[in-house]
Amino acid sequence: MSFDLADSWVWDFWFADDGEQHHMFFLYASRALHDPDARHHRASIGHAVSDDLRSWQRVQDALVRSDAPAVDELATWTGSVVRADDGGWHLFYTGARLEPDPAGRLRNVQRVARARSRDLVIWHKDDGALLDAHSPVAQKGGLRYETLTDAAWHDEAFRDPWVMRDPGGDGWHMLITARGVPAGSASTGAAVDARDRGVVGHATSPDLSSWTLRSPLTSIGSGFGQLEVTQVEEIEGRPVLIFSCASPELAGAREGEEGGVWAAPAESALGPFRVAEAYRLTGMEFYSGKLVQQRDGQWCLLAFRHDGSDGTFVGGVSDPMPVAWRDGRLVLT
Repeated sequence: MSFDLADSWVWDFWFADDGEQHHMFFLYASRALHDPDARHHRASIGHAVSDDLRSWQRVQDALVRSDAPAVDELATWTGSVVRADDGGWHLFYTGARLEPDPAGRLRNVQRVARARSRDLVIWHKDDGALLDAHSPVAQKGGLRYETLTDAAWHDEAFRDPWVMRDPGGDGWHMLITARGVPAGSASTGAAVDARDRGVVGHATSPDLSSWTLRSPLTSIGSGFGQLEVTQVEEIEGRPVLIFSCASPELAGAREGEEGGVWAAPAESALGPFRVAEAYRLTGMEFYSGKLVQQRDGQWCLLAFRHDGSDGTFVGGVSDPMPVAWRDGRLVLT
């Protein structure tokens, strides 16, 4: 009963719960591209609904890319959905476009954008971006956010906004897939491993509209080139950070290991996150895992199917896989 499309690859996804149905928003692109790596530059955001997280009915698409010039003229990528105090729904997503790096090569630049809806079906985009890696950082820290000018990565990583209420009820927080650079560094620097700069970016808002970028919630050097599709949840009273990182993007002591969906110990919903102690929930057979609570209270992980038995890309979202704590670690049961 997993979610698959015969004519399209499906990969990253996220959920919203209206109290009656689970809504899944997912990235998809036509298999007529033949090369699954080409899907990233053709991604649209689809929508499906379910009563049980197993049987899904596809409904009309949520978002497609905009005509140039636009923040999402290349593609619409991963995000999250939250409900505002006025009952309206806000979809925070990644807008991707190609821009030249210092050498004149076109690179993928990512920014956080927003769309709004009253019914989770019809969405209207805001103009422009809410945040990007160049936004002023209000909080002093040891890191700034890496941009194309650092010439250290294949794109300008600033994506996958995960938005949640402040644990104390005062405003909102956004976690962002980003990369960090030591403050004051103008280039890669011999002392900084460019492959090991993945961080959890952080922004705050009082109202979901005005956002302030803050210093990353984690440090570089934890063994991850990027921490993709982050999510924080409290399961059985214990907070946990999950994210994904593929095998080729592991660095430092982790280099050569298998990637997949990872979990990291957390002191609270806002950290500190002990990313250096992260452990795998799955291998590369799954990716972009999301934790979701079923109607009976059971927490589960869903993920998209990444590698098949022959190592080729699969696509499509798994059935729920129950999770529980065992010996201090979150595990699939």
